Amino acid sequence: MPSHYILALDQGTTSSRSMVFDKQGNIVSVAQKEFKQIFPQPGWVEHDAEEIWSTQVGTMAEAVAKAKITMKQIAGIGITNQRETTVVWERSTGKPVCNAIVWQDRRTAAFCDELKKMNAPAAETGQAPSLQQNITMQDFIKEKTGLVIDAYFSASKLKWILDNVPGAKQKAENGELAFGTIDSWLVWKLTNGQVHITDVSNASRTMLLNIHTGEWDDELLKIFSVPRSMLPEVKASSQIYGVTGNIVPDSHLPIGGIAGDQQAALFGQMCTAPGMVKNTYGTGCFMLMNTGTKAIASKNNLLTTIAWKIGNEMEYALEGSVFIAGAVVQWLRDGLKIIRTSKEVEDLSAEVPDTGGVYLVPAFAGLGAPHWNQHARGSLFGLTRGSSNAHIAKAGLDSIAYQTYDVLKAMEADAGINIKELRVDGGATVNNELMQFQCDILNCKVVRPRITETTALGAAYLAGLAVGYWKNIDEIQQQWQVDKTFSPLMDTTKVNELLKGWQRAVKASIAWAEL
Repeated sequence: MPSHYILALDQGTTSSRSMVFDKQGNIVSVAQKEFKQIFPQPGWVEHDAEEIWSTQVGTMAEAVAKAKITMKQIAGIGITNQRETTVVWERSTGKPVCNAIVWQDRRTAAFCDELKKMNAPAAETGQAPSLQQNITMQDFIKEKTGLVIDAYFSASKLKWILDNVPGAKQKAENGELAFGTIDSWLVWKLTNGQVHITDVSNASRTMLLNIHTGEWDDELLKIFSVPRSMLPEVKASSQIYGVTGNIVPDSHLPIGGIAGDQQAALFGQMCTAPGMVKNTYGTGCFMLMNTGTKAIASKNNLLTTIAWKIGNEMEYALEGSVFIAGAVVQWLRDGLKIIRTSKEVEDLSAEVPDTGGVYLVPAFAGLGAPHWNQHARGSLFGLTRGSSNAHIAKAGLDSIAYQTYDVLKAMEADAGINIKELRVDGGATVNNELMQFQCDILNCKVVRPRITETTALGAAYLAGLAVGYWKNIDEIQQQWQVDKTFSPLMDTTKVNELLKGWQRAVKASIAWAEL
């Protein structure tokens, strides 16, 4: 029976999903399972890696069954995943040594603060220094990795596991442990422990990879006390890494594409030319600009990251990461309990014409780009006796648009261009009111594609290219279609007034942490 479909695994922060795509890039079927969020202490966030695996493999089977096809009709598997989340497991048993530490986790913030105060390491005797000496560790690490020192990334999480899980350090030094981001963990499980790899996009988020060489960096490994033997082999984003083991009965399906969720969305949005920008609205909010084969060093607290590698060509992106976007709706539901389901937030916020001067700064895990303040905390400002649940709900939604504005302005400054169009995707983009508000605040066109599941689509495209399902990027480019374009409508004076209030609220949220 001929193979006609691509299976994309989309392993996210709150759920595991699988999607079947056809030759035209259409979604044939979707399966999704949520898994438990674990909060052992304030600021700590963990996942059970085994539960991630069980939910992911369960959705694979369900998605194929829903599509009314067999596994033998799958031409290849693509993987996209929550980035930075850190898993360490025993090579002999495949068992994690502890829960996965999630990208949102702040337990290593104090260590990162101390690291920032240090100077760069001196070159070892007989070796030329990779950088001029007497520079800060912050500049040293940023030049190599494109990242700022923050608990967000994998390196400090991995160090914490080695330092705090009994026996882990010795086992790691003996070569008995494996480290990986979620993509590595899934490939290991899919291949029954035969393949330990990652792709360049995920590796670039660990703070252990030199993004200019595309290789693990010995100086960085020494800073974080990580044995090289733990690390996965770094591969391109579109190539055949291996085939599924007996977890998929009677089928040896090629695993052919991997990209971190935001890079996958950039590819799925077909932002393949320098200067093209997308924003994904998920648990967090992530804006990426393709900068082509040039790694642009940010002067405005953005990240320089690897977008993907196809063939021998590495492409880069500027990225602004907002930690809490869609998660603010979960907080309104589970924390404040002012809505019963996430879908209710749109109706509740529509009960009022505006927030009545209320601002919500959702710094529940600190503030990401362009502030990078890991000590800021969530705050509500402008409350009066007339403030209601509806005002708070609308302030929560508006905060997503405001945070996106902050990132876009930083990106414009770094790239030296005026961004005219923003391609958007992710769950919140179905909210037309939010997208219009976003458009008004940014004062640029906001374009929603017909298929908004661009993260999974990007993984499918990368896998499809590797197995020859699609000939080239030009063929895929023809499939991207516009669903709706939003144009600015709000008066400029009103926009400026709203932005002034937001900026005051952010400053106050940061000041709270500094008192």
